[in-house]
Amino acid sequence: MNETHSIPVKIPVLELEDQSINPDHTLRVLAYGAAGSIMAAGIYDGIFEPWIWALIAMTLIWPHVAYYLSRRTPAIKSSALRQRLLMADCVIGGLVIGLPGLVAVPSLALLLMVCFSCLIAGGVRRCLLGLTLLIPTILLGVAITGVDTLSHSPLLTSTVALLTTGLYICFTAYYSHQQARVLMLAKTQIKNQREQSIALSHKLSKYLSPQVWQSIFTGERDVRLETQRKKLAIFFSDIKGFTELAEEMEPEALTELLNHYFNEMSQLALRHGGTIDKFVGDSILVFFGDPTSKGQRDDAIACVSMAIDMRKHMKILRQKWQSMGIKTPLQIRMGISTGYTTVGNFGAENRMDYTIIGKEVNLASRLESLADPGEILVSHETFSLIKDTIMCRDKGEITVRGFSRPIPIYEVVDFRRNMGPNRSFLEHEHNGFAMYMDSEKITSKERVAILSALENAAKHLRQQQN
Repeated sequence: MNETHSIPVKIPVLELEDQSINPDHTLRVLAYGAAGSIMAAGIYDGIFEPWIWALIAMTLIWPHVAYYLSRRTPAIKSSALRQRLLMADCVIGGLVIGLPGLVAVPSLALLLMVCFSCLIAGGVRRCLLGLTLLIPTILLGVAITGVDTLSHSPLLTSTVALLTTGLYICFTAYYSHQQARVLMLAKTQIKNQREQSIALSHKLSKYLSPQVWQSIFTGERDVRLETQRKKLAIFFSDIKGFTELAEEMEPEALTELLNHYFNEMSQLALRHGGTIDKFVGDSILVFFGDPTSKGQRDDAIACVSMAIDMRKHMKILRQKWQSMGIKTPLQIRMGISTGYTTVGNFGAENRMDYTIIGKEVNLASRLESLADPGEILVSHETFSLIKDTIMCRDKGEITVRGFSRPIPIYEVVDFRRNMGPNRSFLEHEHNGFAMYMDSEKITSKERVAILSALENAAKHLRQQQN
């Protein structure tokens, strides 16, 4: 029975306040309730006319009308409606201030509440826009009723005005504080989720070639079953003598050695721009030209250049392994072919593998199996692309299943720049001694240290010889 295993990822859940409570509605009810209380106190004190009860009724109904409109509006338009309702509050507030008459304390209290609401909901810009609506509306209200304005208000009306305004500002500040706290909590949790996602993506990236992982996470490539035909340079390698070594070493030590080898070779492959397909036993499959390509010729040169560097680096690894007590001389053999292959996602919808298939893959594997230890064999297609940069030696022809004609093959010697007296690369290897030098990569400071080390080594050898 097939089982689907999911990756346990702990994602923090953001706990927000009860969504059934609408802060805008609550504060609007509170503001208009305060305005109604002030006008009721004014009626009781005799400074407002009895018809103001109709205005009080309007202040008690309007918040619920605004709430109904906001509930009926789609979420995508809610922000625009919120700003329109705020401007409507300014107009209504102007009428509430102007129609009863400009009584000093109640008018200032109501004006303060309207300005405070605009600042909280829309900032300075909305506050200034609200004032441009509020002031003309106040003047219009005064003009309509023609009520004489008073410079003072009775104690009860003033007390109610100050008390309700203070309560409204306190509750508004409380809601603003709660909102800021929730936003800070959300920001912290989003940051934690982002860090977790980055850490998880880096862990998952180790199961994919960096180029493939990058193309997926940048959205350039979809994760679905699809393939395409591309001309690629394909590299195969394995370790000669690894089977004999596996019989001599304990599995733990062998695994450590193999992982060290894969790590070193993978770094060289990535440095040259190769896409690491897979590791099978002691074999490595790398291809050039997908998901990114520098052109057929440059891809082929990069592939062969990687192989040459791997062969040189293997000399250093052999010395390290010998110092660790591994006596079996391990050699790498490599095969490279260039041609059209099918590349992409193969497998099932719930389990895919990004790889390549085709006869050119089989040819690269065949060349690798025919190569001698330390040898790099390439196909004729590869040779035709690299021959101006890399020296190769004709090795005749071979017959490969899937190809109707014999395939000419060539042995890679070295870069042409490294041939002759002006070559930059020198190497020498004996039991207890290995030298690998690329003069083009050595800085002037490193050159002094290397010369000193070579002189000390030569002095030591002469002393032992005498």
